[in-house]
This record gives sequence, C-alpha cells and structure tokens, in this order.
Amino acid sequence: MSRTVNEKRPEELLDAIVQYLIRHGIADLSLRPLAKAVGSSPRVLLYYFGSKEKMVIKILAEIRQRQRKLYSQTQAPTLEQACRAVWRHMSTPKSEPLFRLFFEAYGLALRHPKLYADFLRSTIDDWLEFVAAPLHHEGHKRKHARALATIILAGLRGFMLDFCTTGDRKRLDRAVNLWLPTLDSILLNADDAKEA
Repeated sequence: MSRTVNEKRPEELLDAIVQYLIRHGIADLSLRPLAKAVGSSPRVLLYYFGSKEKMVIKILAEIRQRQRKLYSQTQAPTLEQACRAVWRHMSTPKSEPLFRLFFEAYGLALRHPKLYADFLRSTIDDWLEFVAAPLHHEGHKRKHARALATIILAGLRGFMLDFCTTGDRKRLDRAVNLWLPTLDSILLNADDAKEA
C-alpha cells in the first residue's frame, strides 16, 4: 500500500525549522538533531531540501518572502513614513530573532561565498528590486531608484545589526528619527532625475 503524500508537510517543516534555527543557530547545524526536533528524519529533510545548505537558503528565502509580503502592505504617504513603519516592525521583539538568524547566515555566506552564492545575490537583489519598484513606478529613473533603495537597505540593516548587538532602542530610535527625513529630501532633490 502506497503512502499518501502530505502536501502541507514541507510548509509545516519550514515553520518548525525556522523556530529551531532561531533557537540554535546555523553555525553548528546538524541534520540529525534538527530532524528529531521537528518530528522528521534526516532522509526526509534531504528529500525536501536537497542538502543542509539548500535547506538554510530555502528557509531564509521563505523568511524574506514573508517579510516582503508584510512590508508590501505598509500604507504611508511618504517614503519617510513607510520606512518608519518598517523600522518599527523590524525592531519588535518578534522580529529581532529573525534578524539575528539573518545576520548569522550572512556571516556564514560571506565566509563560504561559493556555497551560498544564491543567498548572497538574492539577499541584495531581491530587496533592492522590492524597495526600488515603487520609486520607479512613481517615475524615478531605474538607476536612481536602485541607488535610493541601496541607501534604505544599508541604513535599515545597519540599524538592525546595531540593535541586535546592543539592544539600545532609545539611541537607535533617535538615530533612525534623524536619518529618515533625509530620505524624503534625497527624493525631492532628485526631481530632475525623473523620467519625462
């Protein structure tokens, strides 16, 4: 008798693996304890994901997809207000562990760039496109929209890295509040960069 395939199983595993990685990290990840913790087996994990490295990349891509879905729902009349709303969400207690996981993966990927080439590419390109798309849609030239998206991405990630390191919310909120108005002024000064 053949077993029926549980089509929801990969998604259930993704959620469980995310929680495991948040608690235990990536650096010393071993499939056997992971599989046991998520109620699976190393063989099943390899079947669904291909390898440990591909599994980590898939998990991080899933987190990125969920974040983009959430951030795309942000309704704000200005770039400053949109980024402020994103920062508020990024720096919540619920989000902080995901960013700790992201920064750990980023460091690992920089140490092994060939192994994690797809992650390194997508963690920049996907977010740049996501942030630049509305700016381009508003009429800014693609090059300018990507340059501004680079400023936003570097700024928010830098603030978040500091926050994960220090937990100094007051200082960082003050710094973010000083930084955010500069985004709208950059946008205003770029009116001549808009396409006709």
